[in-house]
Amino acid sequence: MRKEDKAIVIEHIGEKLKEYAHFYLVDVTGMNAESTSNLRRKCFGADIKMLVVKNTLLHKAFEAAEIDYSPLYGSLKGSTAVFFCNTANAPAKLIKEVSKDSIPGLKAAYAEEGFYVGADQLDALCAIKSKAEVIADVVALLQSPAKNVVSALQSAGQTIHGVLKTLGERPE
Repeated sequence: MRKEDKAIVIEHIGEKLKEYAHFYLVDVTGMNAESTSNLRRKCFGADIKMLVVKNTLLHKAFEAAEIDYSPLYGSLKGSTAVFFCNTANAPAKLIKEVSKDSIPGLKAAYAEEGFYVGADQLDALCAIKSKAEVIADVVALLQSPAKNVVSALQSAGQTIHGVLKTLGERPE
């Protein structure tokens, strides 16, 4: 590969690092063309951009980036694919689903501005909630006390009415 071509690839990877909030480094060693093609289809369906890269070019793109990606340098061995996404846990769920049938394994990830290195981090990455899930949880928590207050007021109103009615009917 010519030096000019390498510069273009490094620039392309750098653009992807800026465009997407999260990315995963995935080991694709030993995958054949058919399994790689199936993995690409699943990535497309999950709104994940899959990019197979040379480790040295990815390393240079990391060095040129504004964020310090040095914790990921040790993971740049073997065949590497990068999964770019805007939902932090989507690639983790996909890797977990696909790893039952084929080879890909997690090397490292950058999600929610944190570094996750090693295949043992897959469960932690699956547990990360997306922005929509966090908003839904917050809305549910905010609605819960209001529902309890309204419910208590309604039942208290019925209870007070029942007590007054009983007292009114009681002989003196």
